[in-house]
Amino acid sequence: MNERARRLAHRIGVGAFALAVSGGALASGLDELHAFLEGTKTAQGNFAQVVTNRDGRTTQTSSGTFAFERPGKFRWTYAKPFDQLIVGDGEKVYVYDRDLNQVIVRKLDAALGATPAALLAGDNALEKNFTLTASGSDQGLEFVDALPRANDSQFRKIRIGFAKGLPKKMILSDAFGQTTDLSFSDVERNPKLAPDLFRFTPPKGADVVGQ
Repeated sequence: MNERARRLAHRIGVGAFALAVSGGALASGLDELHAFLEGTKTAQGNFAQVVTNRDGRTTQTSSGTFAFERPGKFRWTYAKPFDQLIVGDGEKVYVYDRDLNQVIVRKLDAALGATPAALLAGDNALEKNFTLTASGSDQGLEFVDALPRANDSQFRKIRIGFAKGLPKKMILSDAFGQTTDLSFSDVERNPKLAPDLFRFTPPKGADVVGQ
């Protein structure tokens, strides 16, 4: 798998999710996650992403916006430095790279699996795919750790940090030794979202790969 293909595959997992929760400030990270699942249908906001390699060197920085409607519908837009769009319509996931004019299409179940998307934009059956543990406080955030049960998961460990009832950070450790640090801002919980956000038609002339 070349570097660009690896980046696209990584973003299917990372980019599928978006965040917003309710819960008390003194609740554990696990309580906050459960509150998210029970009380959040839609969300939108901004993100900043930093990827470091196993040596701790920054290899990629990016930013953009997200929106989702649980379960399984989401829109994750990378504005900088690569113009890329990820859309889940409830049945399929489309990853559109404008520079390559290429669309990668995958079935939703295959694209989610034991990934961050299954944690936050999927259904409520988390314990089937993850071992969840409240992991205490750090720098004012309450964390929950999620360990994928599947041996072939792209991610080895996922940490989600909450503050004042909202997710503020997600730290992903993947099978390639990379760490992805996501910070969330301007998160709006349960906004009314246009259905068109979660629809995607490949542009005319685009190279469509997959199912």
